[in-house]
Amino acid sequence: MSEPDEVDVARPNAARVYDYYLGGSHNFAVDREMGDEAIAMWPELPQIMQANRAFLRRAVHFCVERGIRQFLDLGSGIPTVGNVHEVAQLAAPGTRVVYVDTDPVAVAYSKKLLADNPDADIVRADAREPDEVLNSDEVAALLDLDEPVAVMMVALLHFVGDEDDPREMIARYRAAMAPGSYLAISHATAEGRPDMADEHADLYKKRTATPMTFRSRVEVGEFFEGFELVEPGLVFLPQWRPVSPSEVGDNPERFTALAGVGRRS
Repeated sequence: MSEPDEVDVARPNAARVYDYYLGGSHNFAVDREMGDEAIAMWPELPQIMQANRAFLRRAVHFCVERGIRQFLDLGSGIPTVGNVHEVAQLAAPGTRVVYVDTDPVAVAYSKKLLADNPDADIVRADAREPDEVLNSDEVAALLDLDEPVAVMMVALLHFVGDEDDPREMIARYRAAMAPGSYLAISHATAEGRPDMADEHADLYKKRTATPMTFRSRVEVGEFFEGFELVEPGLVFLPQWRPVSPSEVGDNPERFTALAGVGRRS
């Protein structure tokens, strides 16, 4: 693939490595090299990423079924099959979606993908700067924040370090969300595989500009302050409203990520 301007092709990027895990083609050799290194350490990583993507799709369906017709997807990465606008607009045509990411590859490809879709767009912005996101032209054009919105923070917050105060970041988004809005979060945790977490976090710290922070169930649960967790609460990825019991399996903790959806009252 050809790269847009401003792309550092010498250093792996978390969004592009994630695309590689999912079998996508919007990544570079340096991303594939890191992905292969991570998979050699932790062979289940592609399955974990696929489970995370499946959670996103189920969460979008859940929100659409409850009348949500607008989505703000923070840290959206590189769109792959089954992204938010595809799922939501298939279920409810006319649903409006704004993606947010800092990676120029993700933004450039998304712009191309969404060029003929009047109900979806992407803004290049840092999700850690809520005012920048919420005051963007793209959000103003597509989202009415006086009405309920679903804010997606799927595989985002473990790339927001404690020094950036993720709870305050979420609180600022929450303040802009109308009652009846939803917040969807998935987040890496060491509780499922503590033997793997430290080594994986070290790899991201050394190789990318976005080190990972694994958090406990209690810490992730605190991100839902001001929201009421819907059933089944905060659980491992495949346990969140699976389509069938076979999706969960005998050891859901092996997916090492927690997922939950909360409703703004």
